[in-house]
Amino acid sequence: MSQTIAAEVRQQPAADGTARAAMVVLLAISFGHLVNDMLQSLLPAIYPVLKTRFGLGFAEIGMITLAYQLTASVLQPVIGVFTDRRPMPYSLPVGMGFTLIGLLLLSAATSYAALLAAVALIGVGSSVFHPESSRVARIASGGRHGLAQSVFQVGGNAGAALGPLLAAFVVAPTGISVAGQGRIAWFALAAILGIAVLGCVGRWYAGHTRLPPRDATLHAKVTSRRVGIVIALLLGLMTSKFVYMASMGNYYIFYLMAQFHISAHAAQLCLFAFLGAVAAGTIAGGPIGDRIGRRRVILASIVGVLPFTLALPYVGLAWTIALTIPIGLLLASAFPAIVVYAQETMPNRIGMISGLFFGLAFGVGGIAAALIGVLADATSIQLVFQLCAFLPAMGLLALLLPAER
Repeated sequence: MSQTIAAEVRQQPAADGTARAAMVVLLAISFGHLVNDMLQSLLPAIYPVLKTRFGLGFAEIGMITLAYQLTASVLQPVIGVFTDRRPMPYSLPVGMGFTLIGLLLLSAATSYAALLAAVALIGVGSSVFHPESSRVARIASGGRHGLAQSVFQVGGNAGAALGPLLAAFVVAPTGISVAGQGRIAWFALAAILGIAVLGCVGRWYAGHTRLPPRDATLHAKVTSRRVGIVIALLLGLMTSKFVYMASMGNYYIFYLMAQFHISAHAAQLCLFAFLGAVAAGTIAGGPIGDRIGRRRVILASIVGVLPFTLALPYVGLAWTIALTIPIGLLLASAFPAIVVYAQETMPNRIGMISGLFFGLAFGVGGIAAALIGVLADATSIQLVFQLCAFLPAMGLLALLLPAER
């Protein structure tokens, strides 16, 4: 008896140390996500500099976006399939290395072709980073997969918000000039820091490349034939979420200014409140899914937001601002739950699932923003918000998802 107790005492510090190391790795991979998404979000923020510097038209700006979206979206599931078969722990710093090269080329480009090559390299960096980093977050989760996914994703949210802000302080003060373009190179320091941190994560990951053995699926009543249907349902839910998020993220400011005649500064503060709610929802969605089940979180977050989105286009300014808080909280909480639910549907294809869903997030957001802009030009921004209000109704698809074990 005493020997058993002594053995448990010896094992407890080791277990605690392992848990602490895993949490450090989880925070490090979240920081890597912050750096990656911060550097990605620089691109739209510096479009005015590039447009004037190279005399570009809007169609050429669109081609820059397309070059980035193709490498940042389409490549992700392909890389995920490859790393499922052959895990590559040091692909994380390599991915950040692609981003570093792309940034340096972007800061020194003297031709339009060089600009396209630079943004394509930045997109490749994102494609290499996301599938393996999401796998690392799952391995370091200690079984709390929803919490780990939330911590990982909130790093990306923070980075996406920081990129334009830092661009305003670093690039914008020099105006639209060669000097302004050259200042993009300062962001290479963040990429170098990211490479150092992700190199340490890669060393830890090299010793933990194998996930524990799993069944073919972790959900009840899901046969191999139905796995494709479940993934298609989840992709449909993701599409409804990100199209609505694209309307808010890209056009909420213009809606407020057109509907209530407020200043751009006041509208930006309202957008900040919405983005803060999105960050809070991202943090909450994963742990709540760990506790009550992903399917319930998905259903509640997407369908539950419908009354708020339907009411938003018909209320005054104060209520509009108030309604965006639950909208941001509820919609954002769905993403960690959807990703983890998909990973548990195909636990042996973590890289492919992560690449597919993160790639979809990039692609759908970009395409939706463009289409919404065309519709707004043809009609009005108010009508766009009235139509987009019905998108969360697609959340009813969650009723078709099998229950978890």
